[in-house]
Amino acid sequence: MIYQPREDSFLLQKYVKKYAKGSVLDLGSGSGIQALTALKKTKEVLAADIDKEAVKLLKAKGLNSRFSNLFSNIKEKFDLIIFNPPYLPNSKFKDIALDGGKKGYEVLERFFSQVKNYLKKDGKILIVFSSLTKPKKVKEIIKKNNFNFKLLEEKKLPFEKLYVVLVEKFL
Repeated sequence: MIYQPREDSFLLQKYVKKYAKGSVLDLGSGSGIQALTALKKTKEVLAADIDKEAVKLLKAKGLNSRFSNLFSNIKEKFDLIIFNPPYLPNSKFKDIALDGGKKGYEVLERFFSQVKNYLKKDGKILIVFSSLTKPKKVKEIIKKNNFNFKLLEEKKLPFEKLYVVLVEKFL
């Protein structure tokens, strides 16, 4: 199932408009909302997704896209990596677009253990995640992998809070 834009997507999109420049990777692109937004700021955008149907859709929308399980099929380095990860703990839907693992942050652990290899020297990361993902644990994961982060915005919804974070490498 292709992830359709929801509150988290629209919140993240606001910051993609602000930070997209140079080469951009939209990882877990889904419907392509972030990649299409980044294309308004730069022409060097790659959309990647683990869902082959999503990749087909992205190509149909004219996006440079490829199938990739996180960074499995990525070789380039980027100025900005955008990631709206699956972050729900043990999603009852068993949907790869929603299920972040048993505790909700396992996909983010894998992402942060690899992402430094795909960032240019002053590269940045934009991510969105939920209070259901245990924000304190997400912050620990980010710091453990030698990154700084800045909370750009939080949005309260009826059953959760959403957080958009800008992440950069330690100097």
